[in-house]
Amino acid sequence: MTILDNLAQQIASEKLSKVYGLVEGISGLMISCTGISGTSMGSRCIIEASNGKNCEAEIVGYKNKKVLLMPFGIVDGIGPGNKVYAVSDSPTLAVNNSYMGRIVDGLGRPIDDKGKLSIGGVKMLLRASAPLASRRNLVEGKLDVGVKAINSFLTLCDGQRMGIFSGSGVGKSVLMSMIARYTEAEVVVIGLIGERGREVNEFIEKQLGEDGLKKSVVVVATGDEPPLMRRQAAYTTMAIAEYYRDCGFKVMLLMDSLTRFAIAQREIGLSAGEPPTTRGFTPSVFAELPRLLERAGPGTEKGNITAIFTVLVEGGDLDEPIADAVRGIVDGHIVLDRALAERGHFPSINILKSISRMVPQCLTKDEYKVLRKAKEILATYNDMEELIRLGAYKKGSDAKVDLAIEYYPKLEAFLQQDMTEHKTLAESYAELSTILLPIMGD
Repeated sequence: MTILDNLAQQIASEKLSKVYGLVEGISGLMISCTGISGTSMGSRCIIEASNGKNCEAEIVGYKNKKVLLMPFGIVDGIGPGNKVYAVSDSPTLAVNNSYMGRIVDGLGRPIDDKGKLSIGGVKMLLRASAPLASRRNLVEGKLDVGVKAINSFLTLCDGQRMGIFSGSGVGKSVLMSMIARYTEAEVVVIGLIGERGREVNEFIEKQLGEDGLKKSVVVVATGDEPPLMRRQAAYTTMAIAEYYRDCGFKVMLLMDSLTRFAIAQREIGLSAGEPPTTRGFTPSVFAELPRLLERAGPGTEKGNITAIFTVLVEGGDLDEPIADAVRGIVDGHIVLDRALAERGHFPSINILKSISRMVPQCLTKDEYKVLRKAKEILATYNDMEELIRLGAYKKGSDAKVDLAIEYYPKLEAFLQQDMTEHKTLAESYAELSTILLPIMGD
């Protein structure tokens, strides 16, 4: 688009008159106001604060003929009598190619001291619907992510959605950064939702690195920001990914984490008067999760979004509500094991507890044969591990166990990878096949 086109678009979007309401009361993070007509759930508003700083807010409910607003920032300076203007019924984000290599906040504003983003672009709905199921492309064609444990045992396809389930401190961020740097996807969109402020720069500078950032867009909402901003960061991440998908690119979307998105939605729901249900999560949480996740995946034309969402599990409980809900939506799950991390085994992927639902249809017969043999060895060793470590197993008692004892150390070494090491799909399968070559005729 030319500068004049962008200018015309800006002018056309401006309203000639403004209707305003008034703030009536504040309770916690919830602001009630009257006088705003013609609005709907999700509408964007501007509150004129007494300190001269305007505050952006969103309509999250209605109660007793009053409009309930939640701000994207702090409520300091807001009080009864402040004016409230309705801005938009369907909030959008104007996305263009200047986002590439940039770090933005939940509202799409740059926070990396690299100057302003270009004006204009394609207006993407922040809460768009998923593409029609009947028009979506098939999920097919392997996607190289550069991590041999995933490339070989949990092979991803272009347009697949996966979950990484783990506790804190088991190498989740490092694994994500490896995928972001080494994936063959042309564009990487990373959403850091509710992240620790200290870890943002650490992730971007030390783990993602300059080369990784060049083909990435990073959306950041730290844990100290209001719940609406944390939830908004997830929608912004998805909208940016959809823009690049519509441009025809292979997009890799990495979101860390869905648990913090769910917690933000729970805080919003409780403030708006929703009843707490499963473990304190409100019904809207389980309605918003599929709406968000279904937007990722195969597109209707050339581009696809391959997505990896992280889920923080409490005490390793993979059946807690959010983990259980996400596992039922995505196309596979990668489980990170604390016991492996404590042994210095990185990435700490528990292969036997992880699965990619695309594996059977994307591998050749020979590749699948090697994979099944490797998993059989790992499973056999896992079943007998306690007896083997105690010295209670006598060699020669079972041929399969003897084979597992011989090959398990080689497979365990194969599954480990330094964060600076890059392994392609071809290299991953070749290395695994070489390890098992002597026994593949059995």
